Amino acid sequence: MPNVILFDNEVRDQLLPFTWLKPMGELRVGILTIREKWERMLGYPVSFLTQEYLSGKYATTYSEVNILINGSVMPTPELVGLIRQMTMNEALLLGDELIAAMLSGEQVASMVKDEDFGELRVFPVEEKILLKLSKAYDIFRLNDRALELDFALLTHNRVSAPLSATNRVVGPADRVFLEEGARVECSVLNTERGPVYIGKDSLVMEGCLIRGGFAMGEHSVLKMGAKIYGATTLGPYCKVGGEVNNVVFQGYSNKGHEGYLGNSVIGEWCNIGADTNASNLKNTYDEVRVWNYAEQRFSPSGLQFCGLLMGDHSKCGINTMFNTGTVVGVSANIFGAGFPRQFIPSFSWGGAQGISTFQVEKAMDAINRVMERRNLALSVQERLILLHVFEESAQYRPWDKKKSAS
Repeated sequence: MPNVILFDNEVRDQLLPFTWLKPMGELRVGILTIREKWERMLGYPVSFLTQEYLSGKYATTYSEVNILINGSVMPTPELVGLIRQMTMNEALLLGDELIAAMLSGEQVASMVKDEDFGELRVFPVEEKILLKLSKAYDIFRLNDRALELDFALLTHNRVSAPLSATNRVVGPADRVFLEEGARVECSVLNTERGPVYIGKDSLVMEGCLIRGGFAMGEHSVLKMGAKIYGATTLGPYCKVGGEVNNVVFQGYSNKGHEGYLGNSVIGEWCNIGADTNASNLKNTYDEVRVWNYAEQRFSPSGLQFCGLLMGDHSKCGINTMFNTGTVVGVSANIFGAGFPRQFIPSFSWGGAQGISTFQVEKAMDAINRVMERRNLALSVQERLILLHVFEESAQYRPWDKKKSAS
């Protein structure tokens, strides 16, 4: 049986802060993560070829026959068809970027060691058949199409659990799908512009207004009276309320109260304080500029609507106000009056009134307390990853440099 390896390349830096703690293939777009999509579409085991500091948690496994796939690429029927036709030593390229290749175990071993693995027969692919992440905000920008593909994949030849008669469906009723144990009561579900997928053992409380496409993962909760506009995704174990428009919650994150969030991506283990609002449109209606880690500057996004991009384990206090296109790193704790800066580095503590470093041991203690509420614990591998990110992200905390100089 072939083995699938999702590999990271230079696009990984364009997807920060969401790839600080995980490979590109573990990002969620639509209903499933990129890894989960490939596992279901190809039916083969999947591993990762990623940054060295992540390899302890995300190891590379390979066999005699291996299909290498760019971790920023999601499966489409056309691309899957091309990959299934590949033979050994063949590759698919988009311009100069490798999309997929079929290699022997020896070739993969050479690749892991950053050695030459020989010449390949190259075939170009057209961009129009790809669904591919290039920037962090593509996670919400492409969520509509990804959600449609995942809905078709997950519901094919399956029957939905029954939807309670207390609800009202506007649009095709067959575009609503409930997994086993899902509960929805006294809510309005509109499927005219996209499907509605309610995951296993998840709960939609009374009075919710949902416009598809919308998906919520297992054990997630939509709080009473929530107003949801598509395309929005709640990963597993999320709690969300208030007004949400085209947002992807990666998983294990909460926005349990009132406040507006639009055109945004929220990482794992985040918490959005009550009455927090994030602007997604400038008063001038100009294009939004977003912090780019690869370019080390704010760069044009090509988007008129772009809200908050918040990395894993970050939190904000009640009444936090985020400017348009704000980027928050990993394990930042934001609070206080006023608008914080539009780029908040990893392990930041504070806000507009002043900011300092969230020391790594205290940050890890907080992370562990949050995870324990889900009966999980921060592993040794995850601690080492966080230590690495703390050190690597120090370059973005200018106050640390000033403190060292004095």
